Amino acid sequence: MLRTAAAVVAGKTARALARRRGGGSAFPGLVAERLQPRILSGALADVPGVVVVSGTNGKTTTTKMLVAVLRAHGRRVFSNPTGSNFTRGVLSEMLPDLPLRGRLEADLAVVELDEAHAMRFIAEVPPTHSLLLNVARDQLDRFAEIDHTADLLARLGAASTEGVVANVDDPYVSRAAGELATDVRWFGLHPSIADRLPEITEHDARFDDVLAAREPGPGDARLRPVDERSFHVVFPDLEVGPVTLQQRGLAAMINATAATTTARMLLGDAFDAATTAEALAKVRPPFGRGEVIDVGGRPLELVLVKNPAGFGVALGTYGSTPAATMVAINDNDADGRDVSWLYDVDFSSLRERGVAVTSGVRAYDMALRLHYDDVTTDAVEPDLDAALDAFVAAHPDEPKRIFCTYTAMMALRRTLAARHGLAHFGEDAPA
Repeated sequence: MLRTAAAVVAGKTARALARRRGGGSAFPGLVAERLQPRILSGALADVPGVVVVSGTNGKTTTTKMLVAVLRAHGRRVFSNPTGSNFTRGVLSEMLPDLPLRGRLEADLAVVELDEAHAMRFIAEVPPTHSLLLNVARDQLDRFAEIDHTADLLARLGAASTEGVVANVDDPYVSRAAGELATDVRWFGLHPSIADRLPEITEHDARFDDVLAAREPGPGDARLRPVDERSFHVVFPDLEVGPVTLQQRGLAAMINATAATTTARMLLGDAFDAATTAEALAKVRPPFGRGEVIDVGGRPLELVLVKNPAGFGVALGTYGSTPAATMVAINDNDADGRDVSWLYDVDFSSLRERGVAVTSGVRAYDMALRLHYDDVTTDAVEPDLDAALDAFVAAHPDEPKRIFCTYTAMMALRRTLAARHGLAHFGEDAPA
């Protein structure tokens, strides 16, 4: 008990100091863990439901939506809202709510974890439920290859003691979850928009038979769009909607469908369609995921991209409205060192207006990639702040959009927050 209390105090102190210095999201968790190696499992021991959200794309947005729906139904929910999806990052987020005895008081814990760190989490804490979103080529220098990533999600599903929610349209997830012994609920696209599947999935001919055989069952949900922001989530026995999101595009609607399916599984008979639709409508985009920032009276949209599938969806979603465009590509550890995936993205939609500036560590590589798709680049500036200044100055009266990899997005968002009084990561944006 004393050891746990000391770990909690030390972690809280480290977190306060880290926030004062403007960083260190995982460091407080490391401090607490060093003093009490089992602090995470102890902290969640009294929480009735532990949900892990994992997959290549959409973890942060889906987690935020799911938490909003559960809280709207009156549930006390712990989550890791900053998107720090490492185990120690989860512990760091937990510390402010952790009493000295080291036991979290909550009805549910909903945490997003990347596929690799989910393995470390389930070694300490068996989740009651998991939400398996998708598998795409991403950070292959870290995850080795796509089948390995799918195997990690299968292991997460197998470790879930009460239920799994899985993406019926993703061939890797569908196959992995289809072999689980636990209760599985499925979410996916309505047959009326099945032709849009190539926009969002990694195709694998090995799994065509699996996808063709999967029919909706009780508790399964299908997404039926109305327009780029509004949609219905269709269950066999009820519909949720129309739901109108603040974030636009097919990817955001799929994330909302996944969150809705999971919420219904967790809430059972307490699930209310109207409450769910209202909660989803209030969710603001997480920082950098289609977030719109007012810069000089004009909107600037930050769009996170990190793999071919995600970039393709982003171009299809955000490219539908005209805007000056900047692309910022880093190859730091959190981005993945290998940026050859850029050659699997079709940039032809940017030809008409071109790209105002490329930036980041791989600014020149990005400009070269655009050249091969006959997209003109007006300027190349590796320094992110200098590129942002030039971009804003060159297009003062136009809407602006920046496609950026993770560490580039974090740096740009930090600069924009300092200049325009935005909320810090993990905090609610100003009303």
